[in-house]
Amino acid sequence: MQKLKVAVIGAGSTYTPELIEGLIKRKNILPVTDLVLMDIDKRKLGIVSSLAKRMVEHSELKCSFTATEELDIALDRADFVFVQIRVGKLPARVLDEKIPLKYHLIGQETTGIGGFFKALRTIPVLMNISDQMKKLCPNAWMINFSNPSGINGQALLNYTDTKMMGLCNGPIGMLSIPKWTLGLDKKDTEVDYVGLNHLSFITSIRNNGRDYLKDALNGDDEILDRLGNAFSKEIIKLAGGIPCGYVNYYYRPRNNLEKLLQATTSRGENCLEIEERLLEMYQDANLYVKPAELSKRGGAMYSEVAVSLAESIWTDNHDIHVVNILNDGALDFMENDDVVEISASVGKDGATPIQLKTPVSNHIKSLMRTVKTYERYAVEAALHGSRDDAIRALMANPLIVDVDAAKACFDEMLEAHKDYLPQFFK
Repeated sequence: MQKLKVAVIGAGSTYTPELIEGLIKRKNILPVTDLVLMDIDKRKLGIVSSLAKRMVEHSELKCSFTATEELDIALDRADFVFVQIRVGKLPARVLDEKIPLKYHLIGQETTGIGGFFKALRTIPVLMNISDQMKKLCPNAWMINFSNPSGINGQALLNYTDTKMMGLCNGPIGMLSIPKWTLGLDKKDTEVDYVGLNHLSFITSIRNNGRDYLKDALNGDDEILDRLGNAFSKEIIKLAGGIPCGYVNYYYRPRNNLEKLLQATTSRGENCLEIEERLLEMYQDANLYVKPAELSKRGGAMYSEVAVSLAESIWTDNHDIHVVNILNDGALDFMENDDVVEISASVGKDGATPIQLKTPVSNHIKSLMRTVKTYERYAVEAALHGSRDDAIRALMANPLIVDVDAAKACFDEMLEAHKDYLPQFFK
C-alpha cells in the first residue's frame, strides 16, 4: 500500500477539525496512512489534537496519528504540508488592529499596515518551514492558507524551490455569485476570476453562449440590479467587474476606518472569545465531529478548500481551483514573477492557469499593479529586515494616506512586535 503522510503545521488552530473532516470525507480518495499535527502551543495542540484523534477513530480512518511540537517530526517524509500558522497568535492580531487606529490608519488583519505586520512576522517562519521541507520532504507539496496568503506566496514562490500553492476561502463565496444572484447552474457556467489575494474580481459570467456580466456592463439594468445584490451596482460598472468584499477597504477607506474607530472591540478580541469557547467545547470527550460553532470563527471552508486541492494533486484530476501562484505569463499586464490569484487546472504537476476569455479593465489592471508593488516591497522588508523597504511598501499601499503617520505607526508596531521580528533588530 502506498504511504500518504499529511502534516498540519499550526494544528492548534481551532480550524483544524474542519481540515480533519475534509480528510475523513475523502478517505477513499486520499488514503492517508500517517497524520501528524504540529504546533508550538502545547495547550492548544493538546486540546485540538484530542478532538482530531476522536474524529479519526470514530470515522475508522485507518492511519497513524501523531501530535508533536517538533517541526522535523511533522515534516519527515511528508507528502502534503498544510500550513495555517499565526505568528504571535491572536494577541498579535489585536495589536495589528488597534495600534494603527491611533494614527487613523486601517489595521485590518490582511490589508493595510495591520496585514503588513502580519506578513513581516509570518514570512520568515514560512521560509524556515520551506528550508526544512527541502531537507526532510523535498517532493512534498506545501498548501499554505496562512494570511496574508498572497504576500506569503510572493515570498515562497520567488525565494524558494518549494512546491507550493496559496489558498483563500474568499473565492468560494465569489464563485457562488452567478448561482445566487442569477440562478445559473454552476456546472454550466464559466467565470473569469482575476486579481491578487483579497483584491480580486469576477470579470465574466458565461452561460449558454451569453456573457451576463458583459451585458450588465453594457446597459442591461435587470442583470446589473441582480448582480448588485453582491456589490454596489455603480462600483461594478465603474470597476469593470464584481469585486471581492475586501476591495471595499480600498474603495471606502474612510467609511471602514470610522467603523473601526467606533467599534468597542476589535475583530481579534472577538475571535479570542470565540476561540476560547471552541477550545472548551473541544474538550468534551463525547464530541467527535466539527461543532457548528466553528462557523462563527470566520474563514469558513478554508480547510475544505485545502483538502480538495490536495485531492486534485494526488489524483491528478485537473479540477479547477482558484489559487495563488506565479503569473508566469497568464496575465499579460503583470510580471511573470508576480503571484496572482486566478483559476487554474490542478494536477500532480501543479497548477495550469485558465486563460481569461474577456479583457480586464484598465482600472483593475492599475489597482493590481499598485498593490503588487506594495507586496513586493513587503516581501523584501520581511526577508531582509529593511526599514527603508518597509516604508516604501507603506508608501505604495493605497490605504496609507499619510507617510508621516505610517512611519510613526510603523515604529510603534515594530517595537510592539519586537519578539517576532528579529530581522529588524540584528
